[in-house]
Amino acid sequence: MEFRPCIDIHNGSVKQIVGGSLKDSGDRAQENFVSAQDAPFYANLYREYGIKNGHIILLNPSTSPYYEATRKQALAALRAYPGGLQIGGGVTPENAGEYLDAGASHVIVTSYVFRDGRVQYDRLRGLVQKIGKKNLVLDLSARRRDGRYLIVTDRWQKYTETELTERTLDELAGYCDEFLVHAVDAEGKAGGIETELAALLGDWGKIPITYAGGVHSFEDLHLLKKLGRNRIHVTIGSALDLFGGRMRFEEVLEAVKD
Repeated sequence: MEFRPCIDIHNGSVKQIVGGSLKDSGDRAQENFVSAQDAPFYANLYREYGIKNGHIILLNPSTSPYYEATRKQALAALRAYPGGLQIGGGVTPENAGEYLDAGASHVIVTSYVFRDGRVQYDRLRGLVQKIGKKNLVLDLSARRRDGRYLIVTDRWQKYTETELTERTLDELAGYCDEFLVHAVDAEGKAGGIETELAALLGDWGKIPITYAGGVHSFEDLHLLKKLGRNRIHVTIGSALDLFGGRMRFEEVLEAVKD
């Protein structure tokens, strides 16, 4: 297990939000924490500790009046830590190259690849051809509905018809370097991890996967490590002291090594 840090940017500020509360209409979200520091501050901190493969997520759509401020923060963070961070949120073949040139190690994609509720393999193959498999992370963030984990898009607001299963992971693994999976209904709620989802990802474990959502104690962290068979990596947001939580950053770094 590795600790994978995050920089979530909404309305031009680094924030931690309740994932399921995000709404494009009015650029609204239930906030757990709004940082007084900018995105490059966190990028520099992660660089100083030598922590790689964290993710920057732009939480505003391109139609938002806040989008350019959010994007400016993201680009500044990439330039502060070249090769150390991934970036997602509205990534397309048209802007992926700019993010990679700015220093992103990978771009993270969901909505461009999923259309009309399913995977658009022509789009996926075209994206891989343009930027390379080694530079692509597929975001398979999911929400539970009718007893199934369904992949969600458009900042977690739209359900697809694609269930997150081992078969889905097998089908998509050949197109990307890693997966990022937010347990959206647990995101930002400090209510514990999605144990069934964590076990699914750990049982599969064929390429790197980063899990995010619900980790709010060291007990949660140890449980995730156990269920994930020490195969999956972890992001901690609202519970981390960097974002107003109780889990000390340095202790988390030590805990993932144990």
